[in-house]
Parts: sequence; structure tokens; C-alpha cells
Amino acid sequence: MSQNNLTAEPLNALPLAKQLQRRPDTNKADSGKVLCIGGAIGMAGALLLSAKSALHSGAGYTMLCMLDSHSAHALAEQPELMIESAQVSNLADEPTAHLQRLQPNVIAIGPGLGSSLLAKAWLSAVLRDYAVVPSLGAIVIDADALNLIAADDALGAALQSCALPCILTPHPGEAGRLLHSSSAEIQADRIGSLRALVAWSKHIVILKGQHTLLGSPTEATQICNRGNPGLAIGGTGDVLTGLIASLVAQGMDKKLTPWEGACLGVEVHALAADRLLVQLGGPIGMTPSELILEIRQVLNDLL
Repeated sequence: MSQNNLTAEPLNALPLAKQLQRRPDTNKADSGKVLCIGGAIGMAGALLLSAKSALHSGAGYTMLCMLDSHSAHALAEQPELMIESAQVSNLADEPTAHLQRLQPNVIAIGPGLGSSLLAKAWLSAVLRDYAVVPSLGAIVIDADALNLIAADDALGAALQSCALPCILTPHPGEAGRLLHSSSAEIQADRIGSLRALVAWSKHIVILKGQHTLLGSPTEATQICNRGNPGLAIGGTGDVLTGLIASLVAQGMDKKLTPWEGACLGVEVHALAADRLLVQLGGPIGMTPSELILEIRQVLNDLL
């Protein structure tokens, strides 16, 4: 492994937020359409956190395909979220037909997705049939979507051959499954593991954890030196997924690349957590819902 692969540059992405400034005549289509797919039975909250993060970080449209049909209804406290059931009778064709109809700019798939045949059908449609969605510019892949890919060679091959920019956001456990390794081995060599994931996937990878790492086939490895233990709670990764999807969608007509959107998302997420740490007087009890609102404030402060 080359020396370049064994080092990481400090992340300095916050100035990129200036590119998100809006013209007086901006309309919702200029700020991108994000589609979040996941939320199986008992896991709807994960998808809702991703969607709320996308909404509060500036996406023009935020849509959800919820696998749990009982949870796929309008939320009284968040009517801006457009929610529909992901249940289909024809696993082979209907997910693709849904994607064609919705025409998202960015898809975020994985939070609460589960491991059912329905979950696999939606992931397969996203990775294999993206060409029928001409509006689609990038895919953010997290959580159960990563686990499905790790367990299925055909899905792994579909990811590797996907011509659209994909952004993978594994924590060490998910990274270990993708590399057929263990979380402990990932943590023992985080930079080496990141580079191995980039080489295997051929896409952008964000290895979460203390000092989150970002890698790409074409960019220098980055390390985020912000963040704190308050982020060590279920749901903060789902918030990051929605945030990155939103920033990439907004950036499509603002010359912000998917790599830059990923870098900005990681640093804004960590900075918001650091600001909350100060406000709360410590890391205990920081919640993903609070983090979403602080992210909104961070972005507005950076404009």
C-alpha cells in the first residue's frame, strides 16, 4: 500500500457551504429532490430521521418510500414529508416503476431497510435500474443496504458496476461485514480499511467513528477532527445519511460535486454535535432530533 494511502488530510469542507446560497428567485426544484427508502416494521424511526435531516438541511423535496405500510402515512407534525408505501406485488418490476415515477435527484437507501425480499428488491432496483431515472445524480447507501450488499455477491457486483456516484457510509461493524473482517480489525487499521473499501466498491466511502474518514477513487483521503461522544447514540448515522443526500441534491445545480457534498455533510454533522455539546454542558443525552435542528443552524450560519 502506498504511503499516500496510509495518511489522511484534515477535512476543511465548511467553506463549501457558501455554494448553497440561494438566489431571490430560487424555487423548490433548484434545491433538489431526495428519496429515502427504508423503514421496515419496527424501524420506521430510522428512515424518518434521515428524511427529517434532508428536509431541515435544505432539500427542496423530501420523499419517503416506507417498507412498513402501517407507518406510511402523513405525519401531523411534519406534513412536508411526502410518504408512501414501498409495498409492491411484483418485486421484479414495481420498485423500478416507482423510481421512474418519482424521478428523484438523490436516493438515500438503507436506514431501517431490513433484510426482507422486499428490501432486497428495492436495493436491486436502485443499483441496477438507475438508468431509467434520468434525474438521478447520486445514491447514498447506509445501514441495512450495506449489510445486504455484504451478504450478496450479485448486489456487490451491481454496486461495483454502478455508473452513478455512490456514497457508502458504514460504521466499523458494517465495514467489517463488507470486507469479511471484524469491527476490531477495521478499528485497528482504519485508513487501510477505508482504502480497501474504496478499492473494492469503486465509490466514495465514509468510515464513521471517532475521526471519521472519507475516501474516494480519485480524491485524497480526508479525516474529520471534529465530533464528540455525544454522537454515539442510535440515529445519528441516519441523520448523516439524510444530510449528505440533501447537500448532494442541492449541489447538483450549484457545482458542488458528490464528493464535496459528502465532505461538507460529515463536517457540518460533527460541528453541529460540537455546538450541542457546549449548549448541553456535556455529551450525555444528545439526541438525533436535536442534532437535526442544530445542523440547520450551522448551515445557515455558514452561508
